[in-house]
Amino acid sequence: MCLAIPGEVVQLDNEMAVVRVGDALRKASLMLLPEPAQLGDYVIIHAGFALHKVDPVEAQESLQLLRQLASFGEQEDQQEEGS
Repeated sequence: MCLAIPGEVVQLDNEMAVVRVGDALRKASLMLLPEPAQLGDYVIIHAGFALHKVDPVEAQESLQLLRQLASFGEQEDQQEEGS
């Protein structure tokens, strides 16, 4: 399964960007982005490519949901280990 995630553009260098996803920084190509990115934009990233811009509020909501899903998975793993 592949997952596209939102990230904030924190650095631009030609057709590449450094994007913050939570506490992590990732490089992403801007070649597929239909419009130019600017610092502070949120973009959806998949397989190292920024695909489109997304509203900052929607991006934060998506990131919060992903964090919740990750914590549920961690809780299940801990329960299985305790069994």
